[in-house]
Amino acid sequence: MKTIRFLDINTIDKPKLKSIKNILHKVIERGFFINGPEKDLFEFNFSSYTNTKYCVGVGNGLDALQLILKSFGIGNGDEVIVPAHTFIATWLAVSNVGAKVIPVDIDESFCIDPDLIEEKITKSTKAIIIVHLYGFVCNIEKIIKISKKYNLKIIEDAAQAHGAKFVNSNKKITSFVGSLGDAAAFSFYPGKNLGAYGDAGAIVTNDSTLYQKVKQLSNYGSKKKYIHNIIGFNTRLDEMQAAILNIKLKYLDNDNQYRRSLAEIYNKLINNPLIIKPKEPSYSISVYHLYVIRILRNKRASFLKYLEKNKIEFIIHYPKPPHKQKAYSSYDDSSFHNAELFSRQIVSLPLYPNQPKNQIKLISKIINDYR
Repeated sequence: MKTIRFLDINTIDKPKLKSIKNILHKVIERGFFINGPEKDLFEFNFSSYTNTKYCVGVGNGLDALQLILKSFGIGNGDEVIVPAHTFIATWLAVSNVGAKVIPVDIDESFCIDPDLIEEKITKSTKAIIIVHLYGFVCNIEKIIKISKKYNLKIIEDAAQAHGAKFVNSNKKITSFVGSLGDAAAFSFYPGKNLGAYGDAGAIVTNDSTLYQKVKQLSNYGSKKKYIHNIIGFNTRLDEMQAAILNIKLKYLDNDNQYRRSLAEIYNKLINNPLIIKPKEPSYSISVYHLYVIRILRNKRASFLKYLEKNKIEFIIHYPKPPHKQKAYSSYDDSSFHNAELFSRQIVSLPLYPNQPKNQIKLISKIINDYR
């Protein structure tokens, strides 16, 4: 049996490849590679897609988070609430602007638990970073109420949730991720639902003041060439990546729907009592950036060997929470039950656009045979 790959970007991009090659050829012929028309077009297209007023293309998702924090004036002496289970970039952004990370445990959706946020708020708290992890949307309604009560900024880390939607409590109105808080950071790392061919990121917001600040900070602190009124950074979405993203954005909704169809097969077919499948919250129209299961009874190690034996690739997102990393050793005594438990249980299974559905059926059968 051939190995079933965890992710195959060539398969994902096959229908788009001709268009991508054509646009890259045009960019090369144009000879304009930084702050050009492709970046302008993508910023317009992506803000329109997320139903926000403004977009700034930047170098990567971490830069996007840091620029938002800096633009809100968050730094030394401030505290920012973050989920205890996430990719470490969420924490790094806070640390890199000089603020203090305040972790909060997650709920069954893998996202920050809104019911645990308020007890962590102090006079120094300035913002809450919510992470729409694995393509699932946070319970934003509860978090908005808390943010208004304490006058806190809500920053969305939407690096894994391009195109996901929140359904409000009356079940009638849906809102795109990116438009739910005060600003949102996206990553376009190649493996994302909307992926570039290198590092790339973006910030979206409805806040015109934040937009102008981010735009200036990302370009050496300059609004006009060689005029620098603030200390800035060099973090810009280049023309080649913007051109690729403009093509891929047209396919995003169809790709996400295909991801959902694969997740439905997993959900329907996997019936092993040792496996906990991801459960989509009623308020989330998820885009399944990852399909993450949990293995019970401390059997993950043997389960992973079983997958390897059956030539099924997998990844663990993430095997060690940030507060257990050496970089954050000062938090080592902290305890976050779900973050620590889930990190010992989780496994991400293959799922990507254009993946043959019979692969998902075969993986499900193999998983059901595990004992």
